Amino acid sequence: MAAFRLDLIGRYLRPHRRTVLLGAVALVIVNVLSVTIPLEVRRIIDELQDGFAVGDVLRQAGWIVLLASVMGAVRLISRQLVFGVGRQVEVELRQKLFDQMLLQEPGWVQTTGSGEVISRATSDVENVRRLLGFAVLSLTNTALAYAFTLPAMLAIDPGLTVAAIALYPLMLGSVRLFGGRMMRQQRRQQEELAGLSDLIQEDLSGIAAIKIYGQEPQEQAAFQERNRHYRDAAIRLARTRSTLFPLLEGISSISLLLLLALGSGQLEKGTLSIGGLVALILYVERLVFPTALLGFTLNTFQTGQVSLERVEELLTRRPRIQNPADPQTPTQPGQGRIEARNLHIRYDGSERDTLCGLSFVIEPGELVAVVGPVGCGKTTLARALGRMVEVGSGELYLDRCDVTAMRLDDLRRRIALVPQEGYLFTSSLADNLRYGEPDASIEAVEAAAEQARLLDDVKGFPDGFETLVGERGITLSGGQRQRTALGRALLMTAPVLVLDDALASVDNNTAAAILASIRQQRQRTILMISHQLSAAAACDRILVIEEGRLVQQGHHSELVEREGTYRRLWEREQAAERLEAVA
Repeated sequence: MAAFRLDLIGRYLRPHRRTVLLGAVALVIVNVLSVTIPLEVRRIIDELQDGFAVGDVLRQAGWIVLLASVMGAVRLISRQLVFGVGRQVEVELRQKLFDQMLLQEPGWVQTTGSGEVISRATSDVENVRRLLGFAVLSLTNTALAYAFTLPAMLAIDPGLTVAAIALYPLMLGSVRLFGGRMMRQQRRQQEELAGLSDLIQEDLSGIAAIKIYGQEPQEQAAFQERNRHYRDAAIRLARTRSTLFPLLEGISSISLLLLLALGSGQLEKGTLSIGGLVALILYVERLVFPTALLGFTLNTFQTGQVSLERVEELLTRRPRIQNPADPQTPTQPGQGRIEARNLHIRYDGSERDTLCGLSFVIEPGELVAVVGPVGCGKTTLARALGRMVEVGSGELYLDRCDVTAMRLDDLRRRIALVPQEGYLFTSSLADNLRYGEPDASIEAVEAAAEQARLLDDVKGFPDGFETLVGERGITLSGGQRQRTALGRALLMTAPVLVLDDALASVDNNTAAAILASIRQQRQRTILMISHQLSAAAACDRILVIEEGRLVQQGHHSELVEREGTYRRLWEREQAAERLEAVA
């Protein structure tokens, strides 16, 4: 598994190998200079023991400053190069993940959960960026630091070198111990902050309901509780940090004191020069930071590898609903003929078919209603027409072409689906209406709004079609949202219009006017799924579904005279209307 992860890291870095190589060269130069400067300091100090002139001191000091300046500049370049690669990979990964998510079928998003998907596209990608930026830079720098520094220290005095770095494993162990705890605590703090954000967003969206039911005190108490949890998480993280960093400083100080104590004895014996001791001190100080950082780096590396696998899992997932290898085009384009041949659909995890062998034909230009009890499979049929759910080969046809043999874009351009809960984007009303036809003129937008009986409402808005509908269309009523979604579908030139209970929030008179307006467009085939049998009565034909099976079909006048599901539903609706009239 580890080799596979390293292979993944290499694959992500490969497109940026030139930048990575330049960054590596810069790191080598930095570490060479880091070793050279203490050696130059040793040479200068030892030379000064024999006497010095002010000019020589200034010249030598200038030389050291020059080396340090070059090292600082090259270090800055190396960080920009390596961190830049991490940022670039982060941007590319987010784009790939977004593109990949748009390819997935709606059912996968619903079962996986939007929170899980968002987590992979945000926090996991962030961890990958740290892995390919910070972790790679830190590990490379630490390896180079020890590779160049230890030989130089051993060349000066092997015994003092071993004594000086003897406590470094303790420093690394402390970082590993506290570093993992800090990462868990930081993640907990982020989760608590996300909970606060979710509560604020939810309360702002439901502010009307909060005020209607007088729940301000309860919401304040809920926020106070979450706010307290966030405070506790932040305090725990601060305590861990305030323990770890003084501990590291203490270990470093002990190591330095040990070096000074033993080095003083070497000075007295004459086996070590003052310049050599100063060089060793500089080398010890140089190794403190990468050693302390190594623990954090290893934690970041491990976390990044897990996130890398989670991201890769999503990137390599093949959508169940995708374009065929050899796509076909309907031989009768734009007519809108629909045919089902023994159509079966079963959702994942279900023990029975939602649709059980449906067979019917809808001719071009027909207005056909689909009715039946709740849960009989009406919405599934609507989703099957647009392949929002998987359809078996040879079971559903549009204009005599198997829908599974058509490109998804071609199929969905031919079928305009209006769901019961039409989703509106946080944009202007005009942009929402022309979502399926982005280049539609304002005249076409107005015509679609008129046909959906929305134009009179728009005239009452202060900004007309430029009115912002808010998040999920919250500034509009339920009926206005439905009619906006309907207008969006009517603006498209699709030969098939599917209304999935799309007039449920519209009064009967407005619904009748909308249907009459739509029927004038005889070039459209209209499939109306509805619980309102009074609206279905005006259709050319009615398909009655019960438990996923087609049990009846015909005109309203025929079906209402016949014993069966439709008659029961009709009598129940009439009784409900009489009760409402009495009330």
